[in-house]
Amino acid sequence: MSFRSRELFPDRSARDLLGAEIRRHREKADMSLRRLSEVLNYSKSHLARIEAAESLPYDDLPAKLDACFGTDGLFARLYALAKNEPFPGKYRRMIELESQAVVIEKYVGATFPGLLQTPELAEHSLRCGFPHAPDAEIQAMVKARIDRQVLLDRAKPPRCWFILDEAVLYRPVGGPAVMRDQLSSLLERGTQSHVTIQVLPFSAGGHIEAGGSLTLFTAHGESPVAYDESSQSGMIIEDQEDVAQRRENYDLLRAMALSPRDSEAMIRAVMEDWTPCQPPRT
Repeated sequence: MSFRSRELFPDRSARDLLGAEIRRHREKADMSLRRLSEVLNYSKSHLARIEAAESLPYDDLPAKLDACFGTDGLFARLYALAKNEPFPGKYRRMIELESQAVVIEKYVGATFPGLLQTPELAEHSLRCGFPHAPDAEIQAMVKARIDRQVLLDRAKPPRCWFILDEAVLYRPVGGPAVMRDQLSSLLERGTQSHVTIQVLPFSAGGHIEAGGSLTLFTAHGESPVAYDESSQSGMIIEDQEDVAQRRENYDLLRAMALSPRDSEAMIRAVMEDWTPCQPPRT
């Protein structure tokens, strides 16, 4: 399998600078990714993600790179900077919008929003998305995802509105215990005055956002911004005509969804479905 080189912006991000220096030294040494992975005894797929600034090393790779290229601690120093950027560049703008928003409105059709996930469900979801990632990388991504949730508990939290497709409640991620705990956490979040959770039932039928997710961010004194996301990519939308179209889509989904009270009742019912059956006494 060949890996397509991604354009890097080393002047904007320490993660990109780390990836760019790995690529530069590798190409200067006339080494392919496969050959470098063999020399370092390191996963080629993980090495490719690091070089593309999509992942970070979580072991002794910087020291191995310095030894391989004779760079006298360069990669160790770059890693010290890059590890302060927990999210790849393609997500950083979205995370910035999220942290500054006073209103967050989100629809998801496939999985629970990151802002509402338990650590256990986050880990299982990330392992599905990154099946070849080492444990240390998965744990770092879990921490970065869960750390985002602090904004829901700050003194002046954003007003949050979540619409979940009914399929999200039934798709087994991590098994019955993980799903039951996730739904219990969802109900707890729903008791917070700044959080509203609705379920879009199967009976609502088809709609324009089916198969993806949509987020609307509103910040003080700023024009609203939309974020469209699929399983493999995301797109920030700032053109106000396009944002207005997403606003119309979201308002329609809100009208089609169950009321918060009926949504809570459905979540409780589904949570019981995830209760493991007790074996009969003999």
